[in-house]
Amino acid sequence: MSAPKNFNIASHLPLMAARQPETAAVHFPYKSDKNKQPLYQSYSYAELDQQSNRIAAGLESIGISRGVRTVLMVNPSLDFFALTFALFKVGAVPVLIDPGMGIKNLKVCLAEAAPEAFIGIPKAQIARLLFCWGKDTIKTILTVGSRWFWGGTTLDKLLASVAADHRYDIFQATADDTAAILFTSGSTGVPKGAVYSHGNFTAQVDALQQAYQIIPGEIDLPTFPLFALFAPALGMTSVIPEMDFTRPGSVDPQKIIAAIKRFEVTTMFGSPALIRRVGHYGNENKIKLPSLKRAISAGAPVPAVVLEQFVGMLNSEAEVFTPYGATESLPVCSIGSATILAETRYATDKGMGVCIGLPVKSIQLEIIGIDDGEIGFWCDDLPINDGEIGEIVVKGPQVTRSYFNRDESTRLAKIIDPKNDQFYHRMGDLGYRDEQGRIWFCGRKAHRVVTATETLFTIPCEAVFNTHAKVYRTALVGCVIAGQKQPVICVELEAGVQADEQNAIIADLKNIAKSNQLTNNIETVLVHRSFPVDIRHNAKIFREKLAVWAQEQLS
Repeated sequence: MSAPKNFNIASHLPLMAARQPETAAVHFPYKSDKNKQPLYQSYSYAELDQQSNRIAAGLESIGISRGVRTVLMVNPSLDFFALTFALFKVGAVPVLIDPGMGIKNLKVCLAEAAPEAFIGIPKAQIARLLFCWGKDTIKTILTVGSRWFWGGTTLDKLLASVAADHRYDIFQATADDTAAILFTSGSTGVPKGAVYSHGNFTAQVDALQQAYQIIPGEIDLPTFPLFALFAPALGMTSVIPEMDFTRPGSVDPQKIIAAIKRFEVTTMFGSPALIRRVGHYGNENKIKLPSLKRAISAGAPVPAVVLEQFVGMLNSEAEVFTPYGATESLPVCSIGSATILAETRYATDKGMGVCIGLPVKSIQLEIIGIDDGEIGFWCDDLPINDGEIGEIVVKGPQVTRSYFNRDESTRLAKIIDPKNDQFYHRMGDLGYRDEQGRIWFCGRKAHRVVTATETLFTIPCEAVFNTHAKVYRTALVGCVIAGQKQPVICVELEAGVQADEQNAIIADLKNIAKSNQLTNNIETVLVHRSFPVDIRHNAKIFREKLAVWAQEQLS
């Protein structure tokens, strides 16, 4: 009888260390030389496995063991990766929150997560004390770097007591064991902590491998550091780029391109804002990236013009893929730039929504009627007809079951299937299925604008205005005008557009609105200097904030 499968996401690391011990697991730029070129530190698979073993033993010695919720606030570094794998190895539950989400949201998230341990750099430890993060629950403190007055111990001291060749037995996880709590970006409210099981992570890895045919030996450039944790399961080497991970939209494209060329990167992940910046620079400077087999961009729809520029740097057989999903479920669907640029972009420009492709093999996807209330149980009359816009709901092994300490949010987001022990997750997104089975995205449910005479959906309407050459992006919001809810289009112009051009552009956009049945009732156009966007991808527009701003302008 064979041994039961270990679903622990960290179990892939020792397997790869045994199979390819000298292969680099991760390269990290830790400083620059006198010519301002990055110098890289590296862990081989054997070194990363051994270092995470030592840290795992040390963590257990100070009480960070199976089930202990542990905040990890460490900058991307070799220590970050070794610590994360060590937490998985002991069966602890890392709590992963974007530090850039703002002090108020951070405090709410940490209070909900009720962490029992806190691992952080000195700056994070000071913030923890100043803002009273987890003051009633945190019992164990570990500092990566110099410890001052806040107690606990340091990573260096922890490792000093563990032998260099220490062996460690990884926690034998089942598919249902909790692996981590990952907080959403909070684009439609306060971020929520999605509870990931080890089975969810394993299913994500399987789905990514199948969707993009990734093979061992490839080189990955993950501009969202957590994606590097999948690399051992896929047999890849991760190259961490030299960038501010909280501002992907402000990345230096030369540094991204230099890393791709230096390490002959085959796969990269980037937010739409990063892809736009790198693609624009590459297009202007006629740069080619022959090693790249694929680029993957997620977090928000990627405009066709952005795809076109980035694809211009690739070989003819390479593509940019735009998977659709969310923190609670990823990937759900996927489509490649070849299909978008040859076909679907033209439908998007006319207001048909953004095609996000076919569901991946492991996902069962349905479109149900729009309902803002709770739907307790699944029934077969919930799905609507193809071509009708409704809410996207999904079922599959990569779909998380609940939010941590958010029972009401869980009830609103999950639909129990009474036929089995499964459930559908309500994506909170609107879309429809076409005659080919492809899904078209029409925006967030919470962002639709309902007037006395019609319902308008953000993505289809905005795409009509985005066809203007001097428009960077637009956002549809609802405002009260003369006592009635009315649609308003907010506009962010391309860089370099002069102030004296604005009136002519607004007139153009009003004419564009009149030319399309979807938008012919949109009469108010407001120019905004720079849209508020999420910290994780710099791409999701905070339309709620824009709606408040627009109402103030109109008042």
